[in-house]
Amino acid sequence: MKTAQHPEFERGRGAASAKVPTRFGLATREADGDWRDHMQALAHEDGPPVKLRTHVTEEHPKTIVSFNQSPDIPFDRSINAYRGCEHGCVYCFARPTHAYHDLSPGLDFETQLFAKPNAAELLRATLAKRKYTPRAIAMGTNTDPYQPIERDYRITRDLLKVCLDARHPVTITTKSDRILHDLDLLEEMAARKLVAVAISVTSLDPALSAKLEPRCAAPAKRMAALGTLVEAGVQTHCSISPIIPAITDEFMEGIVAHAADLGVTSMGWIPLRLPHEVAPLFREWLDVHYPDRAGKVMSIVRSIRGGKDNDPDFFTRMKPSGVWADLLRTRFRVACRKSGIGKAGFELDCSQFRRPEVGGQLRLL
Repeated sequence: MKTAQHPEFERGRGAASAKVPTRFGLATREADGDWRDHMQALAHEDGPPVKLRTHVTEEHPKTIVSFNQSPDIPFDRSINAYRGCEHGCVYCFARPTHAYHDLSPGLDFETQLFAKPNAAELLRATLAKRKYTPRAIAMGTNTDPYQPIERDYRITRDLLKVCLDARHPVTITTKSDRILHDLDLLEEMAARKLVAVAISVTSLDPALSAKLEPRCAAPAKRMAALGTLVEAGVQTHCSISPIIPAITDEFMEGIVAHAADLGVTSMGWIPLRLPHEVAPLFREWLDVHYPDRAGKVMSIVRSIRGGKDNDPDFFTRMKPSGVWADLLRTRFRVACRKSGIGKAGFELDCSQFRRPEVGGQLRLL
């Protein structure tokens, strides 16, 4: 959606700009030297604007499992098969990670992607270590494991194969019905209580979703995927996240009711977070799509974050406060009670773990 104020806003992308932040002392890009501006200028002379294409760089890290000691998240280890995410969700809290690589958390985050094709090999080596102790590995914590490039790379599928062979539990968070392409593996893992899947649903309005998360599966497809996973016996969770005040919160009760009708028994919600460069990107998005309520949205966001755009502190960053936060909690609790949904949670089994074979070594039974 291009406007006179934001002519660079490209349909099908979540962010409007590719400016590099200066948090790490990186050199800023001059507008007259930016390759995108140069290409756009040439295009206006000879034809329509140049459409941004997704570019994928393969990287080969030495490790794939990241460990953390955060008190705010329910897992201590995770895997991200990709960096950057083509889904283009404008609110994505992972966008600032691209700044570490002298790339923009804006358009670069959703167009300049990185894939880790040796991820499964690295995971197998990690699980084979004598001192390794199994606990559920979280996938999809930073970027979506089922974003469009998974269709070609199949890295997530390879990782699931390793987990199934090692009888290692895993949790998956996604916004894509592409996860159903791996239903054969998920069913087998579910039978052994080795997998739980959370699908994030932000709204029930496809038009809003197209603006907010332009390359994600439509809300109806995500809801249908939840139902299919439930029928397959997979432990399934519906996450209403993020909830954006005065934009998506109106859909909370409808999502809860719809998910309950599909047989989903675990629900949760996460409020909007705007760390670092996400805040100005989101403000820009509001100015383009919802200028009439931009001030109201940010006023409510600040009210639940102690008067700031974002609260980065441990223990409070995932727990909004204030009147608006209390209202959202009450609405969610009432909606769950009406739909018969109890406390969220998964039951995964670590007792079946067996170290995988590495380098031709036979497994001792």
